[in-house]
Amino acid sequence: MQHLDWIVLIGTLLLIVVYGTYQSRGSKNVEDYLKGGNTSKWWTIGLSVMATQASAITFLSTPGQAFNNGMGFVQFYFGLPIAMIVICMVFIPLYHRLKVYTAYEFLENRFDLKTRTLTAILFLIQRGLAAGITIFAPAIILSAVLGWNLLLLNIIIGLLVIIYTVSGGTKAVNVTQKHQMVVIFSGMIIAFILIITQLPSDITFSNALDIAGASGKMEVLDFSFDLNNRYTVWSGVIGGTFLMLSYFGTDQSQVQRYLSGKSVKEMQLGLMFNGLLKVPMQFFILLVGVMVFVFYQFNEAPINFNPTATDVVLDSQYANDYRALQKKQKEVFELKKAAINDYILNSASESAQSIANFNTVSDQLRADARTLIEKAGEAENIKVENNDKDYVFIHFILHNLPRGLIGLLLAVILSAAMSSTSSELNALASTTTMDLYKRNTSAKSEKEMVKVSKLFTLGWGILAIGVACVANLAENLIQLVNIIGSIFYGNVLGIFLLAFFFKSVRANAVFTAALITQAIIFLLFGLNEVEIINLPFLWLNFVGCILVIIIAKLIDFKEISKNHRLLLVGLISIISLFGFLIISNS
Repeated sequence: MQHLDWIVLIGTLLLIVVYGTYQSRGSKNVEDYLKGGNTSKWWTIGLSVMATQASAITFLSTPGQAFNNGMGFVQFYFGLPIAMIVICMVFIPLYHRLKVYTAYEFLENRFDLKTRTLTAILFLIQRGLAAGITIFAPAIILSAVLGWNLLLLNIIIGLLVIIYTVSGGTKAVNVTQKHQMVVIFSGMIIAFILIITQLPSDITFSNALDIAGASGKMEVLDFSFDLNNRYTVWSGVIGGTFLMLSYFGTDQSQVQRYLSGKSVKEMQLGLMFNGLLKVPMQFFILLVGVMVFVFYQFNEAPINFNPTATDVVLDSQYANDYRALQKKQKEVFELKKAAINDYILNSASESAQSIANFNTVSDQLRADARTLIEKAGEAENIKVENNDKDYVFIHFILHNLPRGLIGLLLAVILSAAMSSTSSELNALASTTTMDLYKRNTSAKSEKEMVKVSKLFTLGWGILAIGVACVANLAENLIQLVNIIGSIFYGNVLGIFLLAFFFKSVRANAVFTAALITQAIIFLLFGLNEVEIINLPFLWLNFVGCILVIIIAKLIDFKEISKNHRLLLVGLISIISLFGFLIISNS
């Protein structure tokens, strides 16, 4: 990085922090601090909702996902517009009428305190983990690529977010997220344009799409019912709808964004804006990744994009084997480039098949490289990430963009991390303050409640930094966040649907059903991880939602005795223990 990049990066981040702190100063009561004084317009809500979901993981992992697997991941978001319509029609009017601070307040009105508390705790667990990951994601990758200290990066990102989130609460989050989204959109559009301009002069955008298509990267829709395919139209529409309903309708990090709206209409318009723009935005980010793939068809790419992993294997006993793979990859690259040029000139089906064959060979070489990296790490007793999906886009940025723009794209990544983390900390503090602290202690003054909210924001921020400091990478960061959500979201959504549409179901039945369902979901996830069953994580949202509704209705069918309650508690304990053991050993 050059001096200009540092100036752009540091200047952008400091401007956002200072502006957010200044604009949101002076919150005197809980409504101002936790709901932003209910002054947000629809465009602020829409951008804030998008910024909350679009973390740094989105801009690091999604292009890498497309680079490796093509455009199919966009199907994950097909349920989002459906969810937005349902939330606008059902959730928002109800929340507004009850004047709630958190989504979980409604559950006490409908059921009882223990159901509200349980649901709030489920949210705090999964969102507390996710907050740490949204800090860790950019930190681990920037650390590996730039050589920055990982622990220091985690602390810096966390502290920047804590400063303006503690200072200004919800209003600070909303104000800064508008500007963060401007930075994010600008950076991604500029990156896309630069990728296209850096292709060979005789390769048009249409040619680039043809090359991507011949390489199997433009297969957007998959209508199969094969559970081995993680992303299909059906998993997106069914599983994705349930996930998005739960995320946007019951996750406080999103609910708090639109609860700050000036009116029901402003809230609804903000969510519909998100519903209309989100799928095209994700399609565009994936297309950026596909264009990075095309770029590397004409420019030689490393066999593994994680520089730390490469250093580890080249310093090990497997160095010669790894260099042999690098040599073979270079030969395949030259042959494939010739096949691509022939395909562009003649559009011959034989050339298209040759490209596909060379891609298969290249993928196998990359897989062999990952195996060697894993062996090298085990031999040296070093934890090293051999899967490099999350490093593809940052590698392209650092090695192919001009000075100044590198700083801007790094600012995009860190701005995204800050925007989503600030929303999470704000929501975690709100839930802890309103659903646990205030509800279970004697009444406090407005001044004291604001002070407590700030302390909880600070506490969750410190905890998130702690999680980031001990986190480990998964196969793909964007999948990891969605997996964590899918384990909890279906159950929570089912509880809310019971509250909305099943008026006769009683509180004890719902509470017991929620505990049983969560234990079963842990068990199903564990069984899937050890490949005893085949259930992609997106379907956990659907299964969890349906299970809690069915179990609650069964329990409520007849008043259960004390002995039956003891039996259910024992069943929950056994299932939870079994699931935990499976997950621990997977």
